Amino acid sequence: NTKRLSGALIPVIAVILGLIAGAIIMLISGYNPLQAYGNIFNMVFLSPYYTGETVVTVIPLILSGLSVAFAFRAGLFNIGVEGQLLIGWLTSVATALTLPADLPAFIMIPACILAAIIGGAIWGFIPGILKARFKVHEVITTIMLNYVALHTTNAIIRKYFYAEGEHTPPIPKSASLSSDFLYNLTSGSRMHWGFIIALLGALIMWFLLWRTTKGYELRAVGFNSNASQYAGMNVNRNLVLSFSISGAFAGVAGAMLGLGTYQYMTINQDFTGIGFDGIAVALLGLNSSFGVVVAAILFGALEIGEIGMQSLGIPNELVQVIIALIIFFVASSYIIRWALNKFKKGGQA
Repeated sequence: NTKRLSGALIPVIAVILGLIAGAIIMLISGYNPLQAYGNIFNMVFLSPYYTGETVVTVIPLILSGLSVAFAFRAGLFNIGVEGQLLIGWLTSVATALTLPADLPAFIMIPACILAAIIGGAIWGFIPGILKARFKVHEVITTIMLNYVALHTTNAIIRKYFYAEGEHTPPIPKSASLSSDFLYNLTSGSRMHWGFIIALLGALIMWFLLWRTTKGYELRAVGFNSNASQYAGMNVNRNLVLSFSISGAFAGVAGAMLGLGTYQYMTINQDFTGIGFDGIAVALLGLNSSFGVVVAAILFGALEIGEIGMQSLGIPNELVQVIIALIIFFVASSYIIRWALNKFKKGGQA
């Protein structure tokens, strides 16, 4: 229990150290850190509109973080979340535009999300099978598949779903996750029901990994593939399954953009960055479902908080510096653990 508690303290301490380091940089640059952090808090938690926009930002971050965390639990490093997200975004929007617009929402929305799950899972299956059958390292294949996804989705939109403004036509209302109730509640923000899906995703990951036999197998393979194989587990099959499930989470993250945030898919000149942010979210959340949700809220708050810092004349890049510092301290967790151990021993080496 003590070990688990100290492990949970590490990301908390990393966040505090990151915020302190950011405050020092602001002081050196001639800004008031208390005022800056106060603006972020007021904007994110006390302004209905920006609270809603924070939730909109957090939703895909949770799902992309779950995608990375699930792969980590299985001993895999999925850098392809960005590409899997793009595939999920396109498949969800394409499904919404292809199915009859008069279908009821309780059929249309699950169908679109299912399409995103399948699309993301297939895009995760590719590096999974390449690793399992041909021992190709997943970092290389997932990075390359990100670019394949970016340009493939753009080409499909241009050929089959193009509308003026470099994006697809808007999805029908029956496929939309937006809500007049949430719109009015948050003073006109883009907040949508996707936050329920994101939280449900976190619950599913926790249940699958910690309450099912298959989840135990996936974690065992990630912990020690040789021992798992000796115990009779099919390591290759579990590797492919882990990557496919990881891709499915990323695909749903893309669906949240298409069905919720934007209501269409754009032709992207570059990556959204959400998939890469998911790596940081998973690291800060210690690859746990609850930790990922909390980390995503922090990252979303800082991202929206940039606007509050802008009002003080503080450059946007400083928020990115703070996020980078937090990640740095998380990555250097062994230093924090060493300091905690010394503190427990009363300063003795």
